[in-house]
Amino acid sequence: MSAPSLHRPLPLASVPHWDMEVDVAIVGFGAAGACAALEAARAGARTAIFERSGGPGGASALSGGEIYLGGGGGTEIQRNAGFVDATEDFETYLKASNAPYGDAEKYALYARSALDHFAWLKAMGVPYKGTYLPGKIIEPTTDDTLIWSGSEAAAPFCDLAQAAPRGHVVQHVGWGGGKLLMKVLAARVGEAGIDVRVNARATGLIADGAQVVGLVVRIDNRDVHVRAHRGVVLAAGGFCMNRTMLERYAPQALALNDPIGVVDDGAGIMLGLGAGGDAIHMDQFFTTCPWTIPEPLSQGVFVNVRGQRFINEDCYHGRVSRTAIDQPSGKVYLLVDASAFARPIDAARISLAATGETWEDVERELALPENTLAATMAFYNQHAAEGRDPLFGKRPPILRPLAEAPFAAFELDFAGSYFSFFTLGGLRTSVDGEVLDRAGAAIPGLFAAGRTTSGLPASGYGYSSGLSLADCTFFGRRAGAKAAAEAQGVIDD
Repeated sequence: MSAPSLHRPLPLASVPHWDMEVDVAIVGFGAAGACAALEAARAGARTAIFERSGGPGGASALSGGEIYLGGGGGTEIQRNAGFVDATEDFETYLKASNAPYGDAEKYALYARSALDHFAWLKAMGVPYKGTYLPGKIIEPTTDDTLIWSGSEAAAPFCDLAQAAPRGHVVQHVGWGGGKLLMKVLAARVGEAGIDVRVNARATGLIADGAQVVGLVVRIDNRDVHVRAHRGVVLAAGGFCMNRTMLERYAPQALALNDPIGVVDDGAGIMLGLGAGGDAIHMDQFFTTCPWTIPEPLSQGVFVNVRGQRFINEDCYHGRVSRTAIDQPSGKVYLLVDASAFARPIDAARISLAATGETWEDVERELALPENTLAATMAFYNQHAAEGRDPLFGKRPPILRPLAEAPFAAFELDFAGSYFSFFTLGGLRTSVDGEVLDRAGAAIPGLFAAGRTTSGLPASGYGYSSGLSLADCTFFGRRAGAKAAAEAQGVIDD
């Protein structure tokens, strides 16, 4: 008898008997799995969730509870704050910020559908206060709703589409609103009567030829064979905690030491690949070091170890951090003057590397070649005084001269500073969550959502806070609904 494997489905003929029978079997109980289960159950499908850990949450519960929403003229929260958000602008930003990666069809669909999705979230009981919080922040500690959570107002994107804040944060005081979001979704799952099995690790798919017909799950140290009459949905997260996969697909991420996940070991992706699925953009990952807290630091200038700028610092902190990882020698410096100086939060693990009464003093203390950093800052300050950044297009009010002594350089070391990260590559899927093979054909009976896929957040350089939860919840819903509607051939059990 064949043994279950993440790398190849168990043939139907090797199934000794069915221990469970459902219509839709879902692997993972984060936001993607919860939303897939809710839509599958609403469609009348007998639905079960199999969660590897001891309860719901996954990486979704570790998030800020922020969902990227807009289009259609804007949510009522955007409009009440004075922002108009046309669908065309929303779609343009999503495509441009994730170029050359990303799925244009997914962006177009989400831009058209985000307002309806917001209504669904509220109908599920996800609470929103409805207030706007201006400024450049990572995650609100207040219970406000609307924040700027991407690079919408920064070059080059502000020249391509009308900017609007789109981060909609669950009403929660303090960091970590994702825990509340998952609490709400898990409550709806319970009310829907969905069968939830925890401490249940998926060890293999079951297939009849090319068609996925079930799942093998390890529960209480025994194999449980689950017949899925309509389909299996893979929603098991990414692979930021699998060093072997990082070495193979995203080696740059190995420079970082703070993965965000629970059991994100790539199991869902491997299951999909074993069934013939295609994995795309596997080199892509998100990372950030929370340098914008406190906010004055966002007015600083980033340089690499050669004293050169490499980004317009007014863009999204994840875009800055991801571009920083491309710089040589494993670290970058954040330059500030007296008016922009503030101590980073301790969790950032950012050290003060140099101080001086002139930028030449800072340059010497950092042991940089003469007239490198100093020349960079002379050029920057000259044009910032004119309200211009001819190199990168940084805009006021973040753009201003750094000319008030004393001056300082903070060191952000990739291995030592807090650069959290998670992977963005995964299974290629249709807009309905069907796992696609290398020819672009759907694998019968197999669906996926969330970080197991390459979805809305396709590029680490173009990430916006809230895109992951937008992707998980919206396309999780679509995967669950499509799986519930799937008609499989009659199998002689």
